[in-house]
Amino acid sequence: MEILASPIEFCSKENQKIYQEWFNFVDSDNDGRITGNDVTKFFAMSNLSRPELKQVWAIADSKRQGFLGFNEFIVAMQLVALAQAGHEVTQDIIRKEVEPENIKPPVMEGLDVLLAKSKRSPKKTELEVNAALSPQASQTAQWFNSKYSKKVPLSAVTSITDGLKRLYVEKLKPVEVTYRFTDFVSPLLTNSDFDAKPMVMLLGQYSTGKTTFIKHLLKSSYPGAHIGPEPTTDRFVVVMSGPDERSIPGNTVAVQADMPFSGLTTFGTTFLSKFQCSQMPHPLLDHITFVDTPGVLSGEKQRTQRSYDFTGVTSWFAAKCDLILLLFDPHKLDISDEFKRVIGSLRGHDDKIRVVLNKADQVDTQQLMRVYGALMWSLGKVLNTPEVMRVYIGSFNDKPINEAVAGPTGKELFEKEQDDLLTDLKDIPKKACDRRINEFVKRARSAKIHAYIISHLKKEMPAMMGKTKAQQKLIDHLEDEFGKIQREFHLPAGDFPNVEEFREVLRGYNFDKFEKLKSKMIQAVDNMLAYDIPDLLKNFRNPYG
Repeated sequence: MEILASPIEFCSKENQKIYQEWFNFVDSDNDGRITGNDVTKFFAMSNLSRPELKQVWAIADSKRQGFLGFNEFIVAMQLVALAQAGHEVTQDIIRKEVEPENIKPPVMEGLDVLLAKSKRSPKKTELEVNAALSPQASQTAQWFNSKYSKKVPLSAVTSITDGLKRLYVEKLKPVEVTYRFTDFVSPLLTNSDFDAKPMVMLLGQYSTGKTTFIKHLLKSSYPGAHIGPEPTTDRFVVVMSGPDERSIPGNTVAVQADMPFSGLTTFGTTFLSKFQCSQMPHPLLDHITFVDTPGVLSGEKQRTQRSYDFTGVTSWFAAKCDLILLLFDPHKLDISDEFKRVIGSLRGHDDKIRVVLNKADQVDTQQLMRVYGALMWSLGKVLNTPEVMRVYIGSFNDKPINEAVAGPTGKELFEKEQDDLLTDLKDIPKKACDRRINEFVKRARSAKIHAYIISHLKKEMPAMMGKTKAQQKLIDHLEDEFGKIQREFHLPAGDFPNVEEFREVLRGYNFDKFEKLKSKMIQAVDNMLAYDIPDLLKNFRNPYG
């Protein structure tokens, strides 16, 4: 897999110095970000056409964050230089057609005069610069720590992610707190949940090649990796970027504010003792975090109950992940009861699931056809979706494909399939912002439905006598109550939670303590979905259309 290297690595120190001066000039807020409003006048100095500048921005802001950091700014300047030299601006022009270290800075008409004027103007003292920089670094953290009703100024929002943080604190968090959304569905979001890198989770029975798959992508082992024919990974391991190679125990990871794993504390210390974070410096991990999971048990082994809620933990990670890979072995196609429960816990995240038939070069072409058919049949019984699941076939390890078994046709097929999957993985950082918006909207809709359910159960309780009997009746006939809420507020049935799971949690609560429906709160969420989020996306879209 081609490692996603930083553009600054392919830029000479002389050019870096020039680009840094330009970047500081354009970055009027001194927050390390250049938005579309900041850059339009600056880009106009290149004398490129609007369609060319539109393409430059689209490629530079590949993650669709709505702003350019210094690395993205370097990419934009290199593309501008190539366009001025007569090249067509395309996604692959840098490195494939022109080496980035050979690209000279573009000609920006009139920039020298403006830079000279800015140098003559009074310079900010170091204290003033630090004062300008620090609010951006700490502002969003303060939003989450302060009372949620406190208004956050629009001027503090300099990206789509910042905008989602503001909307969460102002409009969604009050609903979640009031109607105990965290007790039923998901813990409150923190600053790190919004800033976390995209995550890929690997699921499968033991010895299907999950850990080997990660090693294959990293082209090296990671701290705490164990590989063997029997269950060797006995814990959830998050493999992420860090300054040095080390393993951090789960209890420590869960309390670190800069990591998005505080919600895992709800599964208790028994789980946290089976959870760890493996950090190492690696270019790929600068963009993607991997979640290696314990092998799903089958046969006699699955009768031994785990000491924590394995399915619940899997479901928690599924909500956070951008991609979920289900790995199968040609010799282990049976889907055990535990694996069936795990796949069932992925309900609502079907768009993230990809199936990988790993170690496919261990069977010949004729057997592979039968294995593929058997796998699709097994998945069809478990996933219960009319769509055909995408299955990647290959052998994801560092060994060459066994051509003696697979044959030349099989080898070509595996290579194409592996390329398709790796392309899917490389696209994850580009789609991370879109995924974050999608998950935020899903959460908002879920919280709104939850508020209707909780307030309805409160309303149905008698004022004086027979409260215990009334509450039990509501729990027993929860499906009917869901139906009433759906009809009264014209809500889609698909947005409602699983009845059995909801009923189980409800048994531990006194409905009389629930809150009544607060129309203003619900209206605020409706306005957020209908107006605020579309406006946010509009403000940070490509400035050239």
